[in-house]
Amino acid sequence: MVSSRSSVLLLIATQLLSLLPTSSASVLSRTDDQPPRPIEREVLGSATSPSIRKRASGYTNPADNGGYMLTIVNGTYPAGLGEPLNVILSADSDKEVLVKSTDKGGFLNYMLVAGLGEECLGQHLGSIQEANLGDSQGNVSEVEELRYNYGNPYIGTCQETFNGGLHLRYWIQNTTNAYFLAVSVEMDLNSGHDIVRNGYNIGRDQLVSNLTGTNIVTEDLTNTSTFSGTGTYMNYTYQTDVQYVPGLLKNSSDDINHYITVEENGQPAIDGLVAVLTVKITGRPPSSGAWSTISQIPLISIFMPLLLTSVFTLF
Repeated sequence: MVSSRSSVLLLIATQLLSLLPTSSASVLSRTDDQPPRPIEREVLGSATSPSIRKRASGYTNPADNGGYMLTIVNGTYPAGLGEPLNVILSADSDKEVLVKSTDKGGFLNYMLVAGLGEECLGQHLGSIQEANLGDSQGNVSEVEELRYNYGNPYIGTCQETFNGGLHLRYWIQNTTNAYFLAVSVEMDLNSGHDIVRNGYNIGRDQLVSNLTGTNIVTEDLTNTSTFSGTGTYMNYTYQTDVQYVPGLLKNSSDDINHYITVEENGQPAIDGLVAVLTVKITGRPPSSGAWSTISQIPLISIFMPLLLTSVFTLF
């Protein structure tokens, strides 16, 4: 059940949504209300595929140094289940993209190309997961969770919190600076944010689709699939090259969280493929663009923190 505080927050968010403009970014609008397409062939990612130990300096397989490609989720039944780290942002990407920031084309600005932003009103309502990336840091909590903003970059993630949709958690590998993402499409809050049918594979592919402007058909993927495309946000244009890599994850339901709700048509919960992204910034704002960027932001978004601070003093 949604708490009374959450209900009030939802009401406030709904009212604010009517006042705010929608994003000018071009985002592929494929949401979780579309039924997953059935998989009619054998999935191709396999634990017997050649092990991908390292791709240049872009990332290291966590399993090479005692880590895991599944997250660590507390309180699962049965115990010990995790969620797949099914997308990697390679450290061969431009260094600006590997910084957790919306400034200078950073990671958070890049994610807004895909319509993913930080959580509703700064409130984290989900569980905290951990991951061991084999970088001598042990089990580390997620950096944060990003949620689909339904076209509104200001408070649109409130809608995902309550209605479900595309979301991800991410970690940064200490030895390479690669970003490891656990991406999926989840159900609504009343359903406990369970994962939709085939939701790990579909979430991975929705993210890739949104970032590249291409239409990824999950059941057509193979272990040699590649995609390339561009996306723009706040005058930064990103070229994203994607390779679907086998061998890092198993083609299996073993140890996968929510596997009962995720398995579809007798196929395992995940297909064993990891989307590896290499991102280059190919377009930037003019050097004098700082004020230009600020001038594009509606006044209500500037005063939003003051408004929200006033609201939360009531609770």
